Amino acid sequence: MRNVLRARPRKKPLSELESLVMRFLWAHGPSTSDQIREGLAAAHPMKDATARTILRRLEEKGYVTHDLDGRTFVYRGVERPENVAAGAIRQLLDRFCGGSVEQLLVGMVDQEVITPGELADLAAKIQQQRKQKGGLS
Repeated sequence: MRNVLRARPRKKPLSELESLVMRFLWAHGPSTSDQIREGLAAAHPMKDATARTILRRLEEKGYVTHDLDGRTFVYRGVERPENVAAGAIRQLLDRFCGGSVEQLLVGMVDQEVITPGELADLAAKIQQQRKQKGGLS
């Protein structure tokens, strides 16, 4: 019988404000709505109702969860930042490159986002990590 890998269900993408809130949670750990609102006041002032709405949406999307401390919700991220970033890249690949990593990387070289040398260095690092982990060469 074949081993079939199942893709994780894709989460809805984050808005800019949702991303800002997530970055705060990753940097500061579990936080209340008030702590988040106050911590982001300089970068993006928001009303209490707005902060709570953003947190509720993040919870509905599966990015955060909350615990109760008395009657106060304390929010925490459920995904590591690199996992969220990888999911966002996957959505970009699907939307703009037909799911092709190669198409994305060629476009990045064409647009001088990454040089051919940097791409070669990255390929060498990936190869080295695979060897260290006993993976495929």
